[in-house]
Amino acid sequence: MVASIRAVSIRSLFSQIPRLGPGPYAPRGRTLGRKLAPALVALCLAAACSSSPGGGALPGGSDLMKKSAETMRAVKTVAFTIATEGRPPVPVRHAEGSLTREGDAQGTVRVEVLGTLQELAFVLAGDTVYFKGPTGGYQTMTREQLAAIYDPSAILDPAKGVPGLLSGATGAKTEAEEKVGGADAYRVAVHLPRQMVTTLVPGVNQEVDGRVWVDKATGRLVKASLPLGSGANAGTVLVTLDDYDAPVTITTPAK
Repeated sequence: MVASIRAVSIRSLFSQIPRLGPGPYAPRGRTLGRKLAPALVALCLAAACSSSPGGGALPGGSDLMKKSAETMRAVKTVAFTIATEGRPPVPVRHAEGSLTREGDAQGTVRVEVLGTLQELAFVLAGDTVYFKGPTGGYQTMTREQLAAIYDPSAILDPAKGVPGLLSGATGAKTEAEEKVGGADAYRVAVHLPRQMVTTLVPGVNQEVDGRVWVDKATGRLVKASLPLGSGANAGTVLVTLDDYDAPVTITTPAK
C-alpha cells in the first residue's frame, strides 16, 4: 500500500511537467523533464524517510517526553546499567544493579579515584547503605554520604530522577524508529539541563545535547546517550534500563 502511494505521488508530480509538442522547444522540454526527474524522486524518497518503518509519521518529541515521564512515575522496579565510552569527565565509570521505587537497591559501581578504578558492591536498605571493596567485609554509611559518590535510588525519584529528566527536556525531536534490545523504540534528540543530568550521573557540570530511546509499546525509557566533556576529556555516558517491574529482592548483608 505504501509503495503504491509513493508511486502515485511520483506520477502525479511528473504530470505537472509541461508536455511540449513538436517544435523548436521540444528538446528543451525533454531536457527539463530529465533534469527535474532526479530532484522529484529525491523529494519523494526524503518524504518516505521521515516516516516510521511501519509507514506512519513519527510522533512529536515533546509529546513522547511527556508520555514517557508520566509512565516512568508509575514504575515499581527496574534494572539499570551505566557505562562509559571514551573519557567523559565523571567519576562513575560503570554501575549496574536493580532498584525499587521506594529507593532500596543493590549492585556494583566502579568509580575512578585519583586515577585508579575502585569497584564497590553496594546494598541500599532503608536509611542504611552497605558497601564493600574487593577485599574485606561490608561497611556502612548514610544515604547522604552515598549521594556524594553515586545514589542509584535517584533513578526512579519522581522529581529528581528519570521522570524529572524527561519533563525538563527541551527541543525534543523524534529522529527515527529503531530496535533497542529487540523491541521497537523511538530515538529522540533532546537538550537536558545540568541539574537533572547530574542526579543520574554525578560529576556532570554542563548541559547536555543527548539522545533518549522511548519504547514504542510502553512509553518507558530504555536507553540514553549523553555526550560529555571536550578534547582529551570527552566521551559518552550510556544509560540502559530494562526488566521493568520484575520482582526485586534486596538482601541485607550479615553484620
